[in-house]
Amino acid sequence: MIGKINALIHVCGAVCEEQGEGAMAMNILGISGTPRKGGNSEILLDAALEPFVEANWNITRVLLSEKTIRPCVGCDTCAEGKGCRIEDDMCDIYRAYEQCDAIIISAPAYWRNVPAQLKAVIDRTYASKNGVLKGKLGGAMAVGRGQGGGQAMVISAIYNFYLSCGALCVPADINGVTAVADKPGDILSQPRRLEQARALGRNIICYARK
Repeated sequence: MIGKINALIHVCGAVCEEQGEGAMAMNILGISGTPRKGGNSEILLDAALEPFVEANWNITRVLLSEKTIRPCVGCDTCAEGKGCRIEDDMCDIYRAYEQCDAIIISAPAYWRNVPAQLKAVIDRTYASKNGVLKGKLGGAMAVGRGQGGGQAMVISAIYNFYLSCGALCVPADINGVTAVADKPGDILSQPRRLEQARALGRNIICYARK
């Protein structure tokens, strides 16, 4: 699945390039909040991004398992208009925020909350340009080890982040996508959950066209 979406993203870039400079290609930012490479929430994210390839969107896929993002230290340097003084991979996400038209965040539930890696991203967003996500579309997906494993709280945390930024929450069938999975790859045996992730992607595309 990971190799497949990487190939699709490459194809999408080629398609958008062929459309010429006048084409108004839209941009989706996908963030996998798991620290575990190839984790189930990463696989769900890949499924959610598939419709964007078919719709010829530009795709930016960020895997926090490959990034170094330190926590906010509350120095308030950014509040003085100087930007964040911490130099790490968060700089790439700041740029992606500015370029994207929509965002999808997928994360596992750790202690019925988002992982530390994703919480650092959420907190450090404070240093981004004011209103950088305002009016943009946002989708959320969460994976837990069992039923009632904190998935709903993770969805709520991501939605609260979006709403605090002025972004608009987009559902899949009813709400965000939730799944039960433990070992890496378990989600691949749940085609219904993978299809719900794709439905989330399709819904975001649909709302973006309105």
